[in-house]
Amino acid sequence: MKAYTDIDVVIIGGSYAGLSAGMALGRSLRRVLIIDNGLPCNRQTPHSHNFLTQDGETPANIAQKAKEQVLAYDTVGFLPDTVIRVEKETSGFHIQTASGTNLYCKKLIFATGLKDIMPAIPGFADCWGISAIHCPYCHGYEVRNTKTGILANGEFALHYAQLVSNLSKDITLFTNGKADFTPEQLEKIERHHIRIIEKEIAIFDHHNGHIEQVVFTDGTSYTLETIYNRPAFVQHCSLPVDLGCELTEQGLLKTDAMQQTTVEHVFACGDNCSMMRSVAYAVATGNIAGAMANNQLAMADF
Repeated sequence: MKAYTDIDVVIIGGSYAGLSAGMALGRSLRRVLIIDNGLPCNRQTPHSHNFLTQDGETPANIAQKAKEQVLAYDTVGFLPDTVIRVEKETSGFHIQTASGTNLYCKKLIFATGLKDIMPAIPGFADCWGISAIHCPYCHGYEVRNTKTGILANGEFALHYAQLVSNLSKDITLFTNGKADFTPEQLEKIERHHIRIIEKEIAIFDHHNGHIEQVVFTDGTSYTLETIYNRPAFVQHCSLPVDLGCELTEQGLLKTDAMQQTTVEHVFACGDNCSMMRSVAYAVATGNIAGAMANNQLAMADF
């Protein structure tokens, strides 16, 4: 698709969720434009796991293969750009990009992801997706039986410990300050021989993203190979909120079971609307969003 006119659906975000939505729509002969700036949140992750047929593949290769397959449908186009403005109009949406391109469409799908806010500890961001990880299901098997840390406190630290204890018997909780556990939580932690270190962390010493030790502000250090943490996050793109889409208490886009947001004709899929941050889940929700956008178009046209 060379001209960006008479578009049925614009998909903002062209990673797994956006491409999946594009495929569902392309197979229904809908005129689709996917707009993406080429900065997926997992670009530092060396390998993707827990996704059938693609286990162990690099995220970039999965995305490239998906893009090639989606763009084989001749009603689907891809624009490397950044959307800077979206306006609701009577018959659809007016979209403006950073390059000055103006687009008009009937339906809109946000597959814009989340932006992680890294802990303000030097070295952590360099290790993110490599030896500093958030998901035992996505990466835990690869770091099984390593000297493992959990950067968390309270209930969340306990939950991580429960998930990780099946993968490593050498686990340390780093609370980065005073520990905050109930007596019952402490009893569980101690029963599984999990250490708690309350010292404040100065830096994660690493080599090319692979953690070697945690250095504390008192000058002492602790050898480590893997660290789990779930960072805070914000929406990677503010446009859905600007358009009136509601957020959940967790800061995710509020959607129904069909990926419809609280704004009519606007859908969301992938990380921006779920805590289940995985390639498999992104693809699944993208497929639903694309199918439901097509369903609405079909009913309106019939």
